[in-house]
Amino acid sequence: MAGETSLLSGVDHERGNMAKGLIRYWAAARAAAGVAEEPYDAATLEQALTTAAAGRDLEFERVIARSSYLVDGDPVGTRDHASVRLPDGGTVEVLPPFAGG
Repeated sequence: MAGETSLLSGVDHERGNMAKGLIRYWAAARAAAGVAEEPYDAATLEQALTTAAAGRDLEFERVIARSSYLVDGDPVGTRDHASVRLPDGGTVEVLPPFAGG
């Protein structure tokens, strides 16, 4: 499909470097996703988020675009999501901005 290569950048299919884990959504991310958590099967954070967004509405995409992420408790910060490798058995926390600090 058009654009599939860019969406899957960083995925090494030939080496089978796909990891399985859990995406956990908080607050507005949970509301937009319609679930509290779901599994991932991805090599990078970018791929996991692209897969999670498939079939969901634009509100979900807006929420994840402004969210912060933790991978096994470590902040992703400003790193390119394509460079963030996901561990097998890991947990990705999706943290939308919270009001009231």
